[in-house]
Amino acid sequence: MRAFRSPPPETQTRDRILQAAQKLFAAKGFDGTTTRDLAEKAGVAEGTLFRHFSNKKAILVEVATAGWVDILTDLLTELSEMGSYKAVAQVMRRRMWNLQKNADMMKVCFMEAQFHPDLRDRIQKEVIDKMTHVAEGFFQTAMDKGIYRKTDAKLVAQVFLGMFAVAGFSHETLMEPDASPQEKQKMAEGLADIFLNGVLEKE
Repeated sequence: MRAFRSPPPETQTRDRILQAAQKLFAAKGFDGTTTRDLAEKAGVAEGTLFRHFSNKKAILVEVATAGWVDILTDLLTELSEMGSYKAVAQVMRRRMWNLQKNADMMKVCFMEAQFHPDLRDRIQKEVIDKMTHVAEGFFQTAMDKGIYRKTDAKLVAQVFLGMFAVAGFSHETLMEPDASPQEKQKMAEGLADIFLNGVLEKE
């Protein structure tokens, strides 16, 4: 059995910078955060920032893309572990918990992508398109098996991803910040029910 080894000091410093940037960019915005702010928050000298990143914009891009890759990995894991194609509530519940943990990163992505087209394009190309492609394949398989009705699998995937993004922000948009696990479970089941069954009364 291999012994666990701590990351090298340089890696630890880089991670501290990224964690500090995520919190500051979420709270103050990219333009409102100075490199001095970043250095102080990370507990490093200002010059150390530029040994790891070429400029402040490079830190923003790393925070956003690395965070989205983590979310993509989580989603792939959750889809692969679904008990059935109808177990959407299970994924929604996990999304609500996991995205809340990444709330700062999500704020950075949504806020700053509006003002930095290159960041928006990179997130779209490297993460969103991949997430949509994976989800599309998942739902197309369900349609081929006759579990979901035949329709546009890509559109279904986009709706699903939109719902899980809303679920991740539910503590700020749809539910109280101190909502109980039972309330979150109820919301996850409600989203899943609407996704699977729609809102029209069956004739």
